[in-house]
Amino acid sequence: MEYKWKAFSVTAVGGIMAAIDSTIVLLALLPIAQDLKTDYVTIIWVVVAYLLANTALVLSLGRIADIYGRKRMYNIGFVVFTIGSLLSGLAFSGISLVGFRAIQGIGAALLTANSFAILSEAFPREERGMAFGMNSIVWGSGSILGIVLGGLIITFTSWRVIFLINVPIGIFGTLWAYRTLRESKASDFREETVDIPAAVLFTLSLMALLIGVTWGLLYGWGASDTITSLVASPILFAAFLFWEVYASKDPIIPIDFFRNRTFTFSIVSALLQSLALFSVNFLLIFYMEGRGFSVLTASYLIVPMAIVSSVVGPFAGRLTDRIGARYVASGGLAIQAAVLFLLSRLTVSTPLFEVAILEAGFGAGGGLFWPANTSAIMSAAPHGRYGAASGIMNTLRNTGMVMSFAMTLTALTSVISSRLVYQLFVGNFTGSLSNAEAASYLSGQSFAFEISVVMLLLCVVFSLLRGTTNPPPVRSSAEQPSMAQAQPIPADPK
Repeated sequence: MEYKWKAFSVTAVGGIMAAIDSTIVLLALLPIAQDLKTDYVTIIWVVVAYLLANTALVLSLGRIADIYGRKRMYNIGFVVFTIGSLLSGLAFSGISLVGFRAIQGIGAALLTANSFAILSEAFPREERGMAFGMNSIVWGSGSILGIVLGGLIITFTSWRVIFLINVPIGIFGTLWAYRTLRESKASDFREETVDIPAAVLFTLSLMALLIGVTWGLLYGWGASDTITSLVASPILFAAFLFWEVYASKDPIIPIDFFRNRTFTFSIVSALLQSLALFSVNFLLIFYMEGRGFSVLTASYLIVPMAIVSSVVGPFAGRLTDRIGARYVASGGLAIQAAVLFLLSRLTVSTPLFEVAILEAGFGAGGGLFWPANTSAIMSAAPHGRYGAASGIMNTLRNTGMVMSFAMTLTALTSVISSRLVYQLFVGNFTGSLSNAEAASYLSGQSFAFEISVVMLLLCVVFSLLRGTTNPPPVRSSAEQPSMAQAQPIPADPK
């Protein structure tokens, strides 16, 4: 077997483990809340802690991998994720589960920061679209498997098994990665260091945002702690940017990357797409629960999306290798915008098959966008700096997810009670929404979808304007220009 396919098989193990975890946990929130007797805020942070750790650290960890070796960091990711899964399965309280989920998130950050870099190193540039398209099969299969396994586990065993199931997969992945992967790193950057202050400021900024949203949901948006946290978040983020541009010796976001128009516009597209779409499935599951379906039955709506995305992704990847990313990715975004517009017109009597068809269309758009956009980002990055490029991409993508998640909960509590949002979130809502509650919920959901449509159309513009460029040359940290010095490199349209 060629090395590139061995490398793909290693990242596939990590990808399917993360994909299963992303859907299976949502199905277990109710039994977790009941067994551990957790409150609203704690159960939210079972989800948020994982996202926060993954988002806050992936940028730094991608850079660390470029310096110290991707194989080493990827193996550590398997180990940390497996340990976090084991501890989560043995959690003795809601707070302990939140902490253990954060450990899982650290492991996930190590895996995601390096998986795209490993594939970019293993596959030649003209085959990366195919590699990232094949990755759609992994994530789609994992999402479906998570729903199926989640339903079986919750029905016949304990919620703890949903975490413990990762342990044998993680052990196999660790051994397979150690045996298979070649070590790779950027040899020209051995003298660089990791920018700890920047990582801390970025983490605190995200944490302040999520704490502010959590306190706002629980104690109201006028509470002093809520206001303090929400005000602190942008201040901390501004401090992070100031440090990166003016004070850091080795910035974790290399400014040279953004001199490449393809890289910059593709990164912005990834951020906007995640911000617009991450919470769509949350809202649709809530919508189905409000119509009287269980959270497991409601989760079956994800299946058409995952299947179609798995089918479309490989073809989109190969098409990207032939004609470039711009039109493939933009077409996917346009499809998703059209689907979201139709979803904004849902009523309490919309037939389920129509919702399933729309979800399939949603998956087709995603299957076109992600392989093409990821290929554009990684191919525009300088050779040897794939870890940093992957870290930037996943950081902005995950930041969009976190903000989307926070905005969704905020928007819902503005139209229906916090108690009802909690019941929908953990899946213990019974019966159906009253006519007044259903009208309020659908009004809020439609408004959220319409805002997402606008963001996706803006994303289409960025995607079309990306052009194509050759990867920028690698520079040492001493040669990195300041933000003011970095001038955009014009891109030749394709």
